[in-house]
Amino acid sequence: MKKWIISLSVAAGVIGLSACSSGDSDVVVETGNGNVSQEEFYEALKAQNGDAVLQELVYEKVLSKNYEVSDEELNEKVDEMKEQLGANFEMALMQYGYKDEEHLKSTLRTGLMQEKAAIKDIEVTEKEVKEYYDNYEPRIKARHILVEDEDTAKEVQKKLKDGGDFAELATEYSTDQGSAANGGDLGWFSKGQMVKEFEEAAYDLDVDQISEPVQSTHGFHVIQVTEKEEKKPFEDMKKEMEYDVKVSKLDGTVIQEAMDRELKEADVKVNDKELKDLFNPEKAEADKDSETK
Repeated sequence: MKKWIISLSVAAGVIGLSACSSGDSDVVVETGNGNVSQEEFYEALKAQNGDAVLQELVYEKVLSKNYEVSDEELNEKVDEMKEQLGANFEMALMQYGYKDEEHLKSTLRTGLMQEKAAIKDIEVTEKEVKEYYDNYEPRIKARHILVEDEDTAKEVQKKLKDGGDFAELATEYSTDQGSAANGGDLGWFSKGQMVKEFEEAAYDLDVDQISEPVQSTHGFHVIQVTEKEEKKPFEDMKKEMEYDVKVSKLDGTVIQEAMDRELKEADVKVNDKELKDLFNPEKAEADKDSETK
C-alpha cells in the first residue's frame, strides 16, 4: 500500500493557488527587488511536487464519496503504531515526513480508502478465512535487553533470574537505545514484525518467563514477554479475518486497477495542460516518445 508523505501544507498551497493562474494574480510576498505572485508560487509548487500532490488530492476526493474511514479506524491504526514504536513514535513521524499526528491520520485515511476500493471485487472462501484463523496467533507484548556478545547476555540473564530489575538492567546494558530508554519495552507486536530468531523465541515464552540468550543479526537478546492477547472464537473474528485475507491478496497491479476504475467512474478531467496526462501515464509516455523522435 502506497503511503503518502507529501506535506499537507504544500497540498493546501497547491489547492489554494490552483485557480490563480492569470496574469493578475495576487501578490504573495513583496520585496524591494520585486514581488512574488500567486501565479509564480503556484508554478514553483507544481514544478516541485505537482504530480504527487495533485494525485493525492484527486484520490482523496474521488474515494471519499464511496468509501468511508471512521475516526475509530484511524485512531486504532495510530494506537497500534504507538504501541509498536513506544517512545520512538514521535521520532518516526519526523523521520517519515509527517508534521504531526493529524498529518499522519490524513495520510492513513487516504491509504485505507485505497485499500477498501482495491478489495471491493476480491472474493475469498470460508475455507481460506478458516485456514487464516487457524494459523493466526494473537499479538504479544515483550521487552528485551540487547547486547553485543553471548557472555554479556548470560551475565544479564543471571542477574534477572537472581531478582534484578529488568528496566534498570536494560538502561545499564542494552545497546538498543530506543527501547532501553523505556525499560526495554518493545510494545505489542504480531507475527512477521520482528526478526525471525527474536520472534520465534518470544512466541515460545510464557508470560514473565526470561529467555535464554537469543542471537539475531542485531546481537544477543534477553527477552521477557509481559502480556499475551487471548485468541477470540472464530465467529467473533470472522469479519476481521475476511478483510485481512482480502488485503493479503493485494499487490501494486490490483491497487492500480482499482484506482483506474474509480477515476474512470468519477469522470476525472485535468484542466492544467502540464498535468493533463497525470492519470493517463501510457499517453504521457507515448507523447514523450514522439517528442524525442
